[in-house]
Amino acid sequence: MKRLLITLLAILALNVGAQDLAHYKKIVKELSSARYQGRGYAFDGANKAGRYLEKEFRKAGADEVVCQPFKLNINTFPGKMKMAVDGQKFIPGKDFTLREFTPGIKGEFRLYYIDTTNYNPQKIFADLARPEYKDAFVVCDFMFTYRHSADFRRMQSREGCANAGLIYTWEAPLKFYKAYGEKVGEKPIIWCAPDFPTDAESVELDIENKFLQDKECFNVIAKVEGERHDSCYIFTAHYDHLGNLGKKTYYAGAHDNASGTATIVTLAAHYAKHRPKYDIYFIAFSGEDAYLRGSEWFANNPTVELSRVRYLINLDMIADNNPVQYCEASDEGMRGFTLFEKINSEKHYFQSLHRAPLGGNSDHYPFAQRGVPCIFLMNEGGEAQKYYHTIYDTWQNSIFVTYEPIFRLVTEFVERY
Repeated sequence: MKRLLITLLAILALNVGAQDLAHYKKIVKELSSARYQGRGYAFDGANKAGRYLEKEFRKAGADEVVCQPFKLNINTFPGKMKMAVDGQKFIPGKDFTLREFTPGIKGEFRLYYIDTTNYNPQKIFADLARPEYKDAFVVCDFMFTYRHSADFRRMQSREGCANAGLIYTWEAPLKFYKAYGEKVGEKPIIWCAPDFPTDAESVELDIENKFLQDKECFNVIAKVEGERHDSCYIFTAHYDHLGNLGKKTYYAGAHDNASGTATIVTLAAHYAKHRPKYDIYFIAFSGEDAYLRGSEWFANNPTVELSRVRYLINLDMIADNNPVQYCEASDEGMRGFTLFEKINSEKHYFQSLHRAPLGGNSDHYPFAQRGVPCIFLMNEGGEAQKYYHTIYDTWQNSIFVTYEPIFRLVTEFVERY
């Protein structure tokens, strides 16, 4: 009878794990679907995703779910997105993408190639001042511009140079960003794949941007009550992503960060069934890809006193297959990091935990700046890394092997900390 009971418990444990994984996959698939258009701002995809998550936290059994509103400014590209070089059409997201602060532009423009072998800035600026190159697009390898940043900043300025814009060739697959999209620049900056023609004569563009002033967004905050209310844990993940590049191209963001968001929903479901010792909050932030606007807003306007936080765990991009787990811990969170290492050495969830210096790269950072004990977990460097911030970060390319190790690592930490 005792042996039978042990066997039944083992089967039950396996079924619970499988149920969590199925729930996790369902949420990742939903959030990365076309319905949310990359969870950006142009077609209200982020807010649609937030309303979906509000319902999911309630279904998971959270005792309380509230939305915390805030506003941000963001440049978007909801309209025309056309580019052709010497008549050859380019595909958005695949052949070209934009710097996030790019203004709209329409017309046909001559191309001016930078001679990187015999680089002569005086000659370049003299050439660009000539009538035949007025309103030309400057073409150059992106990495080369780093070594001559002052010259290329001048080319980005209307006052500094008469060119119409810049085309930078960069490694494929092309990446898109939003962090500095809270302004509109003076000139378009277009990133193109490395196979961009080396001897083309002209580029034809029809690009529309729309700057959203005071765009209303919100954080979704769920709470599962524990036995004690004097302090709490917080799990965080951001649910927004990059949105659109024109009407037909969107960035699904399955790894970044439907993966982390889905995990905190399944964690809420777990703790609703297995009541924790302390209260636990689950915060899905918007505005992370817009320079951490949502988490910064919460940190300045907390709905729970930050001094009550025993530990904050931020999950961002956890769906990869690197056996080494990337981490960042705040100074106040180092005691917790030591426990994470101890648990991992006992259970072998990962080969090791690689702790990197604290950086302002995700939603843990505003809390670390305010003295909250916290850790950032991100699985990077595996097969999913090449899809980061590209149109290929999709459900079809998702990797699920790190979900359960992460889930078990953080739940055991909360039990033992």
